[in-house]
Amino acid sequence: MGEKPDKIVMTGVSVLIRRDDQVLLIKRRGSHGAGTWACPGGHIDFGETPEACGARETREEVGLAIAGLRFIGITNDVFEAEGKHYITIWMEARYVGGEPAIAAPGEMTELGWFAWDALPEPLFLPLANLIAGGLYAGAQG
Repeated sequence: MGEKPDKIVMTGVSVLIRRDDQVLLIKRRGSHGAGTWACPGGHIDFGETPEACGARETREEVGLAIAGLRFIGITNDVFEAEGKHYITIWMEARYVGGEPAIAAPGEMTELGWFAWDALPEPLFLPLANLIAGGLYAGAQG
């Protein structure tokens, strides 16, 4: 009963930040999914709410303040090649202002605003799962 499992499931938060008809994406580096396009986000810290995690990760990664974070759903994301499994909590937020910048160069190589119907490829697995309708719950809108 007290044995540590070989594999664990991690919890992450991703934030869908919309500006008009566009969404902010970053190109990942230095971790699983390197070279893929993702929304800002990261690991939830002990005792942290998903909203606080989303705001913190967005500030740390792209230097933006966001508002109105709300839960939109959960994806179940298994990275077979890397042997990683994440439950991703998806939040949506309002863009407040300012220009995003690469504030964490060890975690990304590019960023940009993209139309939802013209997203760059390849997409990070959790984002691909979100787009494919792989949500478990949430007030979608």
